[in-house]
Amino acid sequence: MRQINHYKEKNVLVLGLAKSGTATADLLHKLGANVIVNDRSPLEGNEQAQYLQSKGMEVVCGGHPASIFDKRIDVVFKNPGIPYSNPLVELALQKGISVLTEVELAYQISEAPFIGITGSNGKTTTTTLIDEMLSVDEKSPLIAGNIGKVSVEVAQDASETNVMVTELSSFQLMGIETFRPHISVLLNIFEAHLDYHGTLDEYANAKARIFKNQTSEDFAIVNADDPQVMKLAEGICPALVPFSTTTKVEGAYLEDGFVCFKDEKVMSIEEIVLPGKHNLENILAAIAAVKLLGTSNEAIKKVLSSFSGVKHRLQFICDLEGRRFYNDSKATNILATQKALSAFEDNVILLAGGLDRGNEFDDLLSYLANVKMLVTFGETAEKLKRTATSAGIKQIKHVDNVEKAVPVAYEMSESGDVILLSPACASWDQYKTFEQRGDIFIDAVHKLK
Repeated sequence: MRQINHYKEKNVLVLGLAKSGTATADLLHKLGANVIVNDRSPLEGNEQAQYLQSKGMEVVCGGHPASIFDKRIDVVFKNPGIPYSNPLVELALQKGISVLTEVELAYQISEAPFIGITGSNGKTTTTTLIDEMLSVDEKSPLIAGNIGKVSVEVAQDASETNVMVTELSSFQLMGIETFRPHISVLLNIFEAHLDYHGTLDEYANAKARIFKNQTSEDFAIVNADDPQVMKLAEGICPALVPFSTTTKVEGAYLEDGFVCFKDEKVMSIEEIVLPGKHNLENILAAIAAVKLLGTSNEAIKKVLSSFSGVKHRLQFICDLEGRRFYNDSKATNILATQKALSAFEDNVILLAGGLDRGNEFDDLLSYLANVKMLVTFGETAEKLKRTATSAGIKQIKHVDNVEKAVPVAYEMSESGDVILLSPACASWDQYKTFEQRGDIFIDAVHKLK
């Protein structure tokens, strides 16, 4: 870990706990900061706040009182999920105080260079692929960010021989000042998180902050098939390395049945076991990243000939009497479900629904041709039913939750069908996380056995 004195004896407010806030407060305390922790949950029963208090940090729980700013605050680190409309965040910005996220701190202390991966969809798959390819080639990657451990924890153990492979959200990128990945990856831009960002432009600009501090010595891997991505990449400093599933580019592309990188055939597409055209985009992005670090084709082939997906992202669960079950609980928006549906030509029974963010589902219409039945749950059930009816789907069932959706779908299915959980919605109306929703789906499938 790089030793820094930037926060020594500074008054640092850590706003919001959970994993990232707790790890950030703990590290800042080690770096000599005077840490004030604020969390809206009461102290009673708040194990993370109690732990930090036991370390000697000042803890304010049960709300966000403006009186915290009665003393001088030098910098704020906020949990990425806390919106900028939060009164303490607004007050800090009014006072000209930097409001950062933990990925900024991780960069400041890391001895290892960063690969930063962002985009609306495919981040987890691409991050995992990069990590596994580098691991097979013995390049000592450390995976972090929205996947696995928070980056400030991982960065403390990183040395110059490692590579930080970091999945980054728009929320995290809003809170950077100096963060500079050696290799950035921008996969795609799709309308998402508008309840947080307000507009699509604001969301896209947050994603583009991944390029903010890169120089001509760095690389930006960009989706040449996404016009908005290419617009965001105009005029940036790092060397552009495009990828495309449709045309030959000066980066990663498909040609004559092969995955290629800069005129070199890496492997045959037929050897890849991960389903779906959208995953070819993730694969090309991952190949571009690891080839820039000198990874061998043999390592890439070894991963792609065996990698069948990450948990909750088009994850194959089992084949039960000819019915194939897939868990795509991480599909928290329409684009993700579009891509999941595009991966199958078979008859699909789609399980969908969740948090209502005010949008309709008309953008799913053209992707429902292979859907024979829809099982809905959650707040958006009626909207999804209207869309399915417009698509001519005759069998539409409504159930209370994911657990009840599984046996209903199985009972109505036939051999050869795909039973796909791909909700097109966030999980928060019924479940704490999309992971919890996916685990409940998996358990319900196994109960069928």
